[in-house]
Amino acid sequence: MKLIDDLKKRGWKISTAESCTGGLLAKTITDCSGSSEIFEFGAVVYSNKFKNKLLGVPNEVLTRYGAVSEQTAYALSKGICDYSGSEVGVGITGLAGPGGATKEKPVGLVYFSVYIKQEDLHICEKLLLSGNREQIRNQTVTAVIKKLESIL
Repeated sequence: MKLIDDLKKRGWKISTAESCTGGLLAKTITDCSGSSEIFEFGAVVYSNKFKNKLLGVPNEVLTRYGAVSEQTAYALSKGICDYSGSEVGVGITGLAGPGGATKEKPVGLVYFSVYIKQEDLHICEKLLLSGNREQIRNQTVTAVIKKLESIL
């Protein structure tokens, strides 16, 4: 996987904080040979309680913008870097469905954030995906890996 090679070249580690993907990004990375050299830590954080308690997502962000928001994705990516000491953190939050949707936040709405500590670089993207739960999760992981490979 190009992502693993890119991180190895830089001597960097990556950690993930996932909500709607349920650890699928971590699994996808660690399914590849060589991942033990670059993968530091993965957390599946569904509840707001642990988004706040474990990764430091401010309660005011969760209250004002909601768990599915750009602000929460950013806080997850930065929080996982701070927690793990990794150079790269990824935060993913969204609605994979089939339930949980609102008019403002439909099924398929996903935000992901990449935070690179050394460069103080923060990239957040909004996805509007279609399909069933598994398809939305897979499409999200594919988009995150493509973004990571394009910036590293």
